[in-house]
Amino acid sequence: MNLYISCDMEGTAGVCSWKQCDPSDTHEYPVFRRYMTREVAAAIAGARDGGAGSIVVNDSHWSMHNLLLEELPDDDGLRVISGAPKPWSMMQGLEATVDVAFFTGYHAKGGDCATLSHTYSEAMYSVSVNGTPCSEALLNAALAGSYGVPVVLVTGDRTIVEETTRAMPWAVGVAVKNAIGFSAVNSLTPAAACEAIRSGAREAMRRVEQARPFVFEPPLELTIETAGVEHADFIELMPGFQRIGGRSVRFTASDYPLLLQAFIAATRIAAAANPIA
Repeated sequence: MNLYISCDMEGTAGVCSWKQCDPSDTHEYPVFRRYMTREVAAAIAGARDGGAGSIVVNDSHWSMHNLLLEELPDDDGLRVISGAPKPWSMMQGLEATVDVAFFTGYHAKGGDCATLSHTYSEAMYSVSVNGTPCSEALLNAALAGSYGVPVVLVTGDRTIVEETTRAMPWAVGVAVKNAIGFSAVNSLTPAAACEAIRSGAREAMRRVEQARPFVFEPPLELTIETAGVEHADFIELMPGFQRIGGRSVRFTASDYPLLLQAFIAATRIAAAANPIA
């Protein structure tokens, strides 16, 4: 059973501020990247308990080289993808040979009343596919689904866990914290979170036979509401995007990987749209 893990950081136990997950911070970030790494290690351990074979971990947060590799298992069957930019961003390394996927450290979508809520970029206020509001978890799960790969575990804040398991009821959800506000949480301790994640990963492997790929049926329509007018100005310049409002753009496709490629490109060009002082 080949496993793919996409690991983010904002959904890690205890994380409640950007400083804690910003690689430029020299005080809090080194502590919380260790917590992130240990949660990934716990997911790997639980998967191994459940009979997982080869495992690919894609570091999916910020600059995408956050994991402390020496704290992961010393295992020939484990590969780690690090660094950015990557063509498929949070889903780099996903292949048809993968049987199941885990998402760890995930967080609520942009516009949610939840801690550090966003969708790929702070320039994106809200994102939907075929009218369904999408988090990073749903966008990424749909790419996995296009390869026939089901997501069977999601860990992070309670908001994203509940949203994801509603859409994918076969998946195991492990909520390591509850949001109090955008920058405040009620969290498990890191040790307790790791114990819960290992147990959840073990249970997820037992549910594989009941799991199903999550897909959006074509024709596909991506709608983005940006945080600022200037972000939509830049995205509109990309072939295939149509301006439909002051802060809104639309993209249509018959193929989901193409749609996600367009979305990833949109997040990157929107980042260049800083107003001139």
